[in-house]
Amino acid sequence: MISTPTERLHIQVNGIPVEVRRKAIKNLHIGVYPPDGRVRVAAPARMDDETIRLAIVSRLAWIRRHQRRFLAQARESARELVTGESHYYRGERYRLEVVEAPGRAGVHLAGNRTIALRVPPGADTAARRRVLERWYRRELRGLVPDLLATWEPIIGKGVAECRIKRMKTRWGSCNIGARRIWLNLELIRKPHACLEYVLVHELVHLLERHHTDWFRELMDRFMPDWRLRQDELNKAPLAHEDWGCADDQPCPYPAEPDTESGLSTLTQIPGRNLPR
Repeated sequence: MISTPTERLHIQVNGIPVEVRRKAIKNLHIGVYPPDGRVRVAAPARMDDETIRLAIVSRLAWIRRHQRRFLAQARESARELVTGESHYYRGERYRLEVVEAPGRAGVHLAGNRTIALRVPPGADTAARRRVLERWYRRELRGLVPDLLATWEPIIGKGVAECRIKRMKTRWGSCNIGARRIWLNLELIRKPHACLEYVLVHELVHLLERHHTDWFRELMDRFMPDWRLRQDELNKAPLAHEDWGCADDQPCPYPAEPDTESGLSTLTQIPGRNLPR
């Protein structure tokens, strides 16, 4: 039985492993997650087992389609932060050059295609990664004000703040009540058009919470080429990640009142419309 709100359960539906968690939400969410297309369901606390199974069955074609997409997507190998590696910045590939020297650690672009990473002698991979990510974060933060200044007047809504963090399964999220947008740090590695698309996507959630037909109509109105940008973002190589979730920590699920644009692919099924 699927009966304990705090219990994480695993079931099989037509040969597909599915992780099910009950939550204090109104609608059932089905998510297909990178890197291999695993399926997770967040269901309302009082939804019965058979209703959950029928909801999953109704989306099997959709689930399999997106699993195939993830399996076909290129992915990067683990980066060790050594000279000669390829790293991306704003959609372009750069060669990393590591310089071990006393003094302040930092990053700068050297020439047209080199990222120069300066670190103290003996700095390990984790220390080097912190320096590079600090630079990435600063660069992404510097792009946001001009984007907001451009798009807030067009959409007619503004945000109270825009923050940046690493997210495994979302490119961005929007807390409508707080008028707060989160952007995935990985966006600094993607083309500028993709960053702009995610920001506009989250701003439009201030007008429409869910990914409804009206939401897509608004996207068509404000950014007619948004589907091309979305495709470009989804086709980009997946960064290497530790995709597992610790046993004592819940994996990220779509939850109200936040809405998100994601690396994962999500579908929402209203509880009142589910088959009985």
